[in-house]
Amino acid sequence: MRNVTQEEVLRLFEYRDGVLYWKERPRCSRKPPGDMSAGFESTQGYKKVKVNKETYYVHQIVFLMHHGYIPEVVDHIDRNTSNNRIENLRASNKSLNACNSKLRADNSSGHRGVTWNKVSTKWQVQLQFKNRCKHFGLFDDFELACLVADESRRLYHGEHATI
Repeated sequence: MRNVTQEEVLRLFEYRDGVLYWKERPRCSRKPPGDMSAGFESTQGYKKVKVNKETYYVHQIVFLMHHGYIPEVVDHIDRNTSNNRIENLRASNKSLNACNSKLRADNSSGHRGVTWNKVSTKWQVQLQFKNRCKHFGLFDDFELACLVADESRRLYHGEHATI
């Protein structure tokens, strides 16, 4: 995949406030260039575009236009998949991108990294880092456990931490 160049996408697209517009009219359209936003909606809510018979996410093309390369993962900082403004995009990897994901549906405490430990009857704080589970203790107080979890995520996940 990733065989498209920055020069090529700068020739094909115009970037305006998070949206790509065709500079040349696509064969399938009768609209003049510049009037038609590029791309189509995927089932996951991401916008995609075809370049040289290859399909790319619009956020990958926007990142390439501004930075000259496509990273392993382009992370949407605000987790809004339709917000492709360059200010909302950052280079990431799968592990760090997972740190910026929404709260899992099976989370019973309502707070990331905090679970109820039935054996000790206390709130347990843990997080994943580099494919290992790190434990930060057991707490009687839920609010204290949440504070420890937030601080742990800031420490280990940095700017990708979702608080």
